[in-house]
Amino acid sequence: MAILNPQHGFWFYWFVFCGIIMIGYFATAAGTYWLLYAASGKTQPNQTATIVDDIKLSVLSVVLFAFAASCFMLCYQAGLTKVYTHLQLKDVGYVAFSYGAVLLLQDTYFYFTHRLLHLPLLFKWVHQGHHQSRPPTPWTFFALEPTEALTQIVFILSIVLVVPLHLGVLVAGLITMTVWTVGNHLGLQVVPSSHTSSWWGQWFIGSTHHLIHHRQYNRHYGLYFTLWDRLLGTEDKRYESRRSEQLS
Repeated sequence: MAILNPQHGFWFYWFVFCGIIMIGYFATAAGTYWLLYAASGKTQPNQTATIVDDIKLSVLSVVLFAFAASCFMLCYQAGLTKVYTHLQLKDVGYVAFSYGAVLLLQDTYFYFTHRLLHLPLLFKWVHQGHHQSRPPTPWTFFALEPTEALTQIVFILSIVLVVPLHLGVLVAGLITMTVWTVGNHLGLQVVPSSHTSSWWGQWFIGSTHHLIHHRQYNRHYGLYFTLWDRLLGTEDKRYESRRSEQLS
């Protein structure tokens, strides 16, 4: 990695990652919002204030995620992580398996921590800010309260310290998380119902599925998959019935 240099210190990495993540957030949120809302005339009168609140929380999240990325770089330099860069043909199977396993582990972790954050004693202090936008917009995907952002950081840093991962898998996982989170917070249904109601589509979370969560706080806690919502009875019955009608 060109950025990796033993002479670089923590604050160098923090500045670099802060800039990269900040630019990525504003470019992604602004571009997606313009495409889905501004250009199509679907903006709502009350969106400006909530978008400003989302941006404030998102900037703070950027600072924290840049902090985590800097910690990772120092740990990687010190040989404390399980991340590796060499790759042989015989390793391709494990690379593919580890990518899927990380997504499943992250989805499981996210479901249970997300559900925990919705407990009345915690919601007001650690998660309410994320729900200020009703419905959410593309600006909401990074709008996390600091404590919630830290819970996600704990997972990512724990994974790289414990599980052997190719650097490409780590990058692919972070990209997948970002793209999926953006998609979940579009606030509009963009995928045709025929796809979400298919036998494979019912297992994946999209904007329609997550939009229900922002309307009903006690439903739909997952990140990627509907597995835990379906197993533990937190999937909205009306969502399930609509899907069943489309399949019949």
